[in-house]
Amino acid sequence: MKINNIVEMADNELVQKLAELKAELLNLRFQHEINQLDNPMRIQEVKKTIARIKTVLREREIKNAN
Repeated sequence: MKINNIVEMADNELVQKLAELKAELLNLRFQHEINQLDNPMRIQEVKKTIARIKTVLREREIKNAN
């Protein structure tokens, strides 16, 4: 997921997407532990997307506080 797509989303959509990605990351970690993960790079992609979403949410929080 690109940063441009994330910035265009509303706050409630971002929170929902964040929850989905966290669940996916948990699932990927379980698959990795039992050696059934097809694409190990997907874990890294999901972690980066989670970080991007958290960054955008925090930027908006700071902007609204001022």
